[in-house]
Amino acid sequence: MPNILLIETATAACSVGLIAGGSLTGLRESFDQRSHAEQITLFIDQVMQEAALTYQQLDAIAVSKGPGSYTGLRIGVSTAKGICYATDKPLISIGTLTAMAQGIASQKADLFAEGDLLCPMIDARRMEVYAAVFDLAGKKLHDTEAVVVDENTFAGLFAHHRVWFFGDGAHKCRIPFARQPNALFLDEVMPSAAFMVKPALEAFANKSFENVAYFEPFYLKDFVAAMPKVKGLR
Repeated sequence: MPNILLIETATAACSVGLIAGGSLTGLRESFDQRSHAEQITLFIDQVMQEAALTYQQLDAIAVSKGPGSYTGLRIGVSTAKGICYATDKPLISIGTLTAMAQGIASQKADLFAEGDLLCPMIDARRMEVYAAVFDLAGKKLHDTEAVVVDENTFAGLFAHHRVWFFGDGAHKCRIPFARQPNALFLDEVMPSAAFMVKPALEAFANKSFENVAYFEPFYLKDFVAAMPKVKGLR
């Protein structure tokens, strides 16, 4: 069974895990977005030491590819690429929303009924979210997109399905969907390296590897730098 390092930094969560022997053997997480750069290498060293593995014993490095925070994604992908170059190991990329959907489908299986849909959401500022819709098997039914949430968003789905919303963008749906009985919510769900286990193992088995030199995160929207606020720099 492969040994795969898992890196998730698409949001405020800085999460690192390790698959060894086909299952998750280590996990470290912080939810302070400002700590990504200083925590990620420490977390990686900790999960590797716990498993008593060297970096050369890794079979692949898997990284969350987004969408999400521009800075967070750059940190995670740069770190993953650095390890790939140093060890000559393959790179696996996993959609952040895909991992969330598959992870919750497994973790909360007892909550769901046949026909339920899953809609992980990542906050994209203002009333916008990054969202996609999945069935309980993890199949993507609606592509990832930036969505401005109002009372008509997902109206076509509610007619035939219960839809579960989760992630740090889901709170934006509570007021618009307050009168919609088929809109259900899971609180305190953040992207996690633990959710990457299944898709990482599947990608490794299928040899679905990225070109390390050319791979870039899936930002979905272009990065726009804010106007500097320091006096004299405007």
